[in-house]
Amino acid sequence: MSHRYFRGREMTDSLHDILDTAVAAGSFSTLVAAVTAADLVDTLKGEGPFTVFAPSDDAFAALPEGTVETLVKPENKDRLTAILLLHVLPGKVMAADVAGQVLDPGTAGGATVHIDGSNGVTVNAANVVTADIECTNGVIHVIDAVLLPSG
Repeated sequence: MSHRYFRGREMTDSLHDILDTAVAAGSFSTLVAAVTAADLVDTLKGEGPFTVFAPSDDAFAALPEGTVETLVKPENKDRLTAILLLHVLPGKVMAADVAGQVLDPGTAGGATVHIDGSNGVTVNAANVVTADIECTNGVIHVIDAVLLPSG
């Protein structure tokens, strides 16, 4: 069996769904907690395919103090859900699919994001720092900032 490494952790070649892959990586605990609080676990474990722009724990830590704690409160579930769905595109989009292009695709929540593949890949103001982590139900691209709705 061959092995691959992601963020210093060994992963087997068997693929997992998006959520299990994020959990196994160990650097998305805030994202996983937010997905759980928003009741999106079944969605991200669903058939898909999905493209997820996954903010790392460091990206969540860069938000103003108290932001995450406020968002995961039950009374803020709708806002949290809208933020999380901004990170999900229907379909499987690999980095090579956007190389050299500028796109404004619709997200799973109905908003649009601006993807610029002309010099690396950015999504709104976030840089894709690790691309093309394949999963059974789509792909994860790690980003260095949390995408927030405009306005």
